[in-house]
Amino acid sequence: MATPDQLETFSDELYQALRARRTIVPLSTRVPELTIDNAYQISLGFLEKRLADGEKVVGKKIGVTSKPVQDMLNVRQPDFGFLTDTMEIPDGGTAVIAEGLIQPRAEAEIAFMLKKDLKGPGVSMQDVLDATDYIMPCFEIVDSRIADWKIKIADTVADNASCGVFVLGKARANPNDFDLAALKVTVKKNGQFLSEGLGAAVQGSPLAAVAWLANTLGPYGVTLSAGDIVLSGSLVPLEPARAGDIFEMELSGVGATSIRFA
Repeated sequence: MATPDQLETFSDELYQALRARRTIVPLSTRVPELTIDNAYQISLGFLEKRLADGEKVVGKKIGVTSKPVQDMLNVRQPDFGFLTDTMEIPDGGTAVIAEGLIQPRAEAEIAFMLKKDLKGPGVSMQDVLDATDYIMPCFEIVDSRIADWKIKIADTVADNASCGVFVLGKARANPNDFDLAALKVTVKKNGQFLSEGLGAAVQGSPLAAVAWLANTLGPYGVTLSAGDIVLSGSLVPLEPARAGDIFEMELSGVGATSIRFA
């Protein structure tokens, strides 16, 4: 396990890397015995520094939920991070690389807006459905403060689940109207077909992914709260984004969203 001084040092390094838009050496190479619990402690310390700057938590995200993403990053279990108000970009808006992002990759997701609290353990998929006000199409732009995306699970957990920014589509849909596991997303990059995937890509159903999150957060004393946005994980492989790229996604029967990079 890492020492308290190491945990504080790593939290500060990640915070400074975020603000300076630079990367750092993987934490797991410096402290090979870094545990998942250590990593979440680092993540919470990282978050505290951002909140001290005036940022506000508006939701949570689940990462590394689908096999394509796990294969790409060679990480074999999900993780979670926090969404703050400064991370949201308007639908159709622009994310500026070199001003707010370092090495971004785009992923298409189903986002949930909660109307009731969810606190684990024991949260079921039905509980998630009952607690959801509506779902939305979403792009999450993941971004790693770890050099060259050379991450192990402890690195991405510590780094707020490699979250960068996110954009929510304007469409709102009742989750009871859909089989969420069968919901299809289609992604275009610069006007050309890029990828497609189903809700089943994330732990069999986005509902299962959100239940996993609520149950995982419980032991840390963290609740999924009414009014929270929850990003349930990518349905497609991550795609690197560069200045000039335009990404569009269509969540079948629900709606669309897009994001530009400059």
